[in-house]
Amino acid sequence: TPTASLSNGDSTTPVSTTPPQTTTTNGSPASNNLNNNNNNNVPSKINQLAESLKLEHQFLRVPFEHYKKSIRSDHKLVEKEISTVISETANRDIIMSQEEAVVHLTSLVNKLQGLKRKLEEGSKMENLQVQRCRARLDHLDAAASEEEGDGDGNSNGNNLSEWSNTRMKRILVDYMLRLSYYDTAVKLAECSNIQDLVDIEVFHEAKKVIDALHNKDVAPALAWCADNKSRLKKSKSKLEFQLRLQEFVELVRAENNLRAITYARKYLAPWGATHMKELQRVMATLAFKSNTECTMYKVLFEPKQWDHLVEQFKQEFCRLYGMTLEPLLNIYLQAGLSALKTPFCYEEDCTKEDPLSQESFRKLANPLPFSKQHHSKLVCYITKELMDTENPPLVLPNGYVYSTKALEEMARKNDGKVTCPRTGLVCNYSELVKAFIS
Repeated sequence: TPTASLSNGDSTTPVSTTPPQTTTTNGSPASNNLNNNNNNNVPSKINQLAESLKLEHQFLRVPFEHYKKSIRSDHKLVEKEISTVISETANRDIIMSQEEAVVHLTSLVNKLQGLKRKLEEGSKMENLQVQRCRARLDHLDAAASEEEGDGDGNSNGNNLSEWSNTRMKRILVDYMLRLSYYDTAVKLAECSNIQDLVDIEVFHEAKKVIDALHNKDVAPALAWCADNKSRLKKSKSKLEFQLRLQEFVELVRAENNLRAITYARKYLAPWGATHMKELQRVMATLAFKSNTECTMYKVLFEPKQWDHLVEQFKQEFCRLYGMTLEPLLNIYLQAGLSALKTPFCYEEDCTKEDPLSQESFRKLANPLPFSKQHHSKLVCYITKELMDTENPPLVLPNGYVYSTKALEEMARKNDGKVTCPRTGLVCNYSELVKAFIS
């Protein structure tokens, strides 16, 4: 098998024409331009779409969970109010005058009318969530229709492009909501007419809690925990306990020790069986005070504890609604970057065309493994075109490799002379050697 100094414009280290797992491209080993050579294994856009739809679990889960929550809330309300009315009407031990009975019955009627109004409001909320579930099913069904195509097996590319554009806007709105860019997210959803496809109201519910925690107020977060008590208990969440601890610490910070002790007896004691060590540590702040220099207790009074509560709430919120902890935008970007990440991406002469030449993408790709390339493509440094059997690579005397098309064009314009764009070496076209890659 012939060999050549295959460096494609960066290295002069001789290598065999049999390529390693990651070959050279754009003048360096293992560039992001390496792709699978086997076209038969490259999935079509429709297959890629089908795979990406597997990440749409939360797309349907969020409105459905909201719908179930509304039903549970209405059910509890009905049970409470109806049981109260029945108990008051069935109590025969109370002796009333006619006027008192009229007043009593009027009061019961008012309660039932109030219950009716609340149930009507709940019904509107449930219908809204059903509408959103329907809209999202239709949205996904539109993608399935594109996958199936028409009767001749053809799909409408324009519709697929429009559907993909809508999905991208959904992903951007999700990203903005998670990073607290609520106003921008609302405007994008409104101008794109995708209000039923995004979870703005759900995130607004979270926003109230997050804003309150930033203002060192745990009341909205505790109310949220009470509304979702059964589900948080099922997932063994510690959020409510952490909120109670923080409220106790704030009472100690304000030197209101008697109130802090009363608070601990009422709200912290029930957690003693499962969280005794944490409870003992926090109770010790009564003796160490907020100005302590003891690291173990000083950290409990630091402002970053509120940031921890915010992050913990976000995690519990995502779990409750079946959301991914990472924004979908990050997941999709990391999926793409995992196919592009190679050692060359972190070298100084990484090409600007490589997304990983940008620091923000490098940071996002940092925890990802390097791409494993078995079959690679060789891209010309000059023309950025693929080097293959139709446009084979040629090796200069200095070991740098460029495409035949680029070097022929250069020789034609310079009386048979070619110049290496990386080193400035000038040689005759006849001196070039064809590289063979198996």
